[in-house]
Amino acid sequence: MDAQIGHEKTLTGLMPALARTSLIYGMGMIDMGMAVSYEQLLMDAEFVRMFKRAEQGIEVNEDTIGLEVIAAVGPAGNYLSQRHTLKHMRKEISTAKLIDRKSYSLWEKEGSLDMVQRANKMARRIFAEHEPERLAPEILEKIDAIIVEAEK
Repeated sequence: MDAQIGHEKTLTGLMPALARTSLIYGMGMIDMGMAVSYEQLLMDAEFVRMFKRAEQGIEVNEDTIGLEVIAAVGPAGNYLSQRHTLKHMRKEISTAKLIDRKSYSLWEKEGSLDMVQRANKMARRIFAEHEPERLAPEILEKIDAIIVEAEK
C-alpha cells in the first residue's frame, strides 16, 4: 500500500459520493479486488467518513456568514481570532483517526509512523479489545435453521 492506492481509493470513492450514489464499493480491497487488507479497510473507512462529510456541504446563511463580523474585521483582518469563526468552524472541521495532522517534528518524535503503520496498530488494537454484540437467541436459531437447510 502506498500513495498511489490512497489516491486511487480517494478518486474512485469521492466521485460517486459527490454524485450522491448510495454505493460504496471495494472497502479494504487491494490487488484489483483479489485480496482484502485490514489496514486498507480502516483507511477506506476514514476516506468514507470524509466523503460523507463533503456530501453534507457547508451551511451558508446569515448566521454562518457573519456579516457583522465581516464588517467589523474588514478585508485585511484576522477572522480566525473571532468567536463567530470558532463557533462555526468546530462543526465544519474534519476529524481523522488515521490521517496524522501533527507537525513534522512531533510526528518524527512519536515514531514516524505512516498511515499504513497507524492502521495496522489500530487493527491490532481492535482485534485485541473489541467485544462484538451478542446476537439474540432467535436470530441464532434462524441462522442455525438456514445452515441445517443448506446442508441437506
